[in-house]
Amino acid sequence: MDKRLTTQANHRSVRRFTNQPITEAIRSELVTIAQHTATSHFLQSFSIIRIDNQTLRQQIADISHQSYVNGNGDLYIFVLDQFRAATLANAADVHELGSADKFMQGVSDTILAVQNMVNAAENLGLGTVILGSILNDPHSLIQLLKLPKYTFPVLGVIVGYPDQATAPKPRMPQSMMHFTDAYSTESAVAEIDDYDRIIHDYYANRQTNARSESFTNLLTKSATTSPAKRREILAAIHQQGFLLE
Repeated sequence: MDKRLTTQANHRSVRRFTNQPITEAIRSELVTIAQHTATSHFLQSFSIIRIDNQTLRQQIADISHQSYVNGNGDLYIFVLDQFRAATLANAADVHELGSADKFMQGVSDTILAVQNMVNAAENLGLGTVILGSILNDPHSLIQLLKLPKYTFPVLGVIVGYPDQATAPKPRMPQSMMHFTDAYSTESAVAEIDDYDRIIHDYYANRQTNARSESFTNLLTKSATTSPAKRREILAAIHQQGFLLE
């Protein structure tokens, strides 16, 4: 591995942080890097909300069903934002902002910004964890954050100084996910038995939350179960003005 790529290749999630605060200068730098992410048509269709109020943070932790969300580190919520466009377009009919095209454009802008902030934080020696769990109760989160129409919460990120040593999770063989010219349904699962053994060994031997696990089981659980209120995500998307047609 080229040493210039070491930080990205060694990404790992950190869920326990020290109480050392992040300076305002570093916060500003992280937001600046997020701002400089590639953005579709330069529309910059995202906003970032840093959660400073402890009561609000506890409520978000309750939504996430993750106690560490109310721990140390800075918590950011990344929001798809077409509200600016709706306001500045100065037109009576901005229904196009609710289209699948504009929704996907905003989601991609937002997710790219999340990853750029994570990369920047890790290059500064900080730890991060990305939170898809903020959507475990999308209606409540939208209400808590006072999100207007044409916005939608996409991901949360905690950034802080790590208080635990974690190891990168072994990724799939490239042959299972890197194809040429067309998707290969055969290659996508061809080496799953070997990969299941690798994942089993990783989970069995890690320092925290060791358990018996396989990649097949992870995918199966994801395909067959979901927190109850995550089934309300589409309704919440509609509520915010998106995907109505």
